[in-house]
Amino acid sequence: MVEYAPLSLPDTPRLAGNITHFARSLRRAGLPIGPGRVIDAIRAVEAAGFTEKRDFYWTLHACFVNRPEHARIFAQLFRLYWRDPRYLEHMMAAMLPAIRGVQEERPAQAAEKRAAEALLDGAQAPPRDEEPEGPEEDALIEVDASLTMSASERLKTIDFELMSLAEVAQAKRMLAKLSLPIKPLPSRRTAPSFGQGRVDGARSLRAALRRGGEMGALAFKKPKPRWPNLVVLCDISGSMSQYSRIILHFLHAVANENGAGWAQVHAFTFGTQLPNITRHLRTRDVDAALKAAGAQAQDWEGGTRIGRSIAAFNRDWSRRVLGQGAVVLLITDGLDRDDPEALARQMQRLHLSARRVIWLNPLLRWDGFAPKAAGIRAMLPHVDSFRAGHSIESLEALAAAISKPDDMGEKGRLLRMMEGG
Repeated sequence: MVEYAPLSLPDTPRLAGNITHFARSLRRAGLPIGPGRVIDAIRAVEAAGFTEKRDFYWTLHACFVNRPEHARIFAQLFRLYWRDPRYLEHMMAAMLPAIRGVQEERPAQAAEKRAAEALLDGAQAPPRDEEPEGPEEDALIEVDASLTMSASERLKTIDFELMSLAEVAQAKRMLAKLSLPIKPLPSRRTAPSFGQGRVDGARSLRAALRRGGEMGALAFKKPKPRWPNLVVLCDISGSMSQYSRIILHFLHAVANENGAGWAQVHAFTFGTQLPNITRHLRTRDVDAALKAAGAQAQDWEGGTRIGRSIAAFNRDWSRRVLGQGAVVLLITDGLDRDDPEALARQMQRLHLSARRVIWLNPLLRWDGFAPKAAGIRAMLPHVDSFRAGHSIESLEALAAAISKPDDMGEKGRLLRMMEGG
């Protein structure tokens, strides 16, 4: 077991104030921490003592963390905050550096940017050291930006899980302007047309009878457009939490967009339960809509039972919402602990009930992704298209492909991997 060195106190050891500021940083990073938990943490540290870093870590962990997904953010913030009394100076030097010749090549870890940003909220960059006088004092640094991407283009390629708080807010604004248009389906019903389409014999004869049998201008008719429903099944388990929150912002914009072509947009979240959040998405205010949806979904960031959730949808909702050639958008990573054979049966039933099933999986962002998990292997044959869903760019690609009936995404490649492996 790794032994921790004794924890050094800040120069002005006001422990209660430091714990309070640390709790505020956790709250800015997304942990639900109120004044009561802060008071409990201060009392717990007083009772447990302040001798070893390990004991101090787990004391605060017990007070501030109540979900497995929050442990990662807590660990990042604890490491950044308590490693040095001058943490702010060091963190500002690391996160807001002066122009240097090279940049750090280590990729950002999940939740690390949000944790650092929560600590640096409202801070300014440290002043630069005085440059020595000499012939190089007035030299200018020229940056060739001819081949670099703009900030918005770069943001489109960033993984939702690796975005900072500011980037998440900007991504939500960009997704609010993104549409998901669909083409109408062919229908046997017809509507009156003026000079176009087929001759409407019945209307033409009725018009002639009103004129004493004299045939005048012919009446025409054309097929009446029929718009499908969009049904969204969104995984809100711990591994999908950040992706689901941002994608639901996008779906809120789709549900409230006029002229997109969808007859209705139905949305369901699933973890261990299957609440219907359709009525919440119809609320015009996106923040109020998602807050109400989160309150209804009691198992947000909890476990997941994909097979049971799809079975519940097939039993209770499929006949109500899958009519008129509905398109199903399934958003999940496919990591399920239930029986894969039962999951495959429920996916097959869902596939037969819908016109198309499109699966968005954020794990597809990895170049070396392979269908090794039992849940993924059970679900993949019963979808029409398998696409990534981890960035704005991937959602733009979905908007371009959703009206293409022959679009398979990465399904064909992964099926060949399954057959060969």
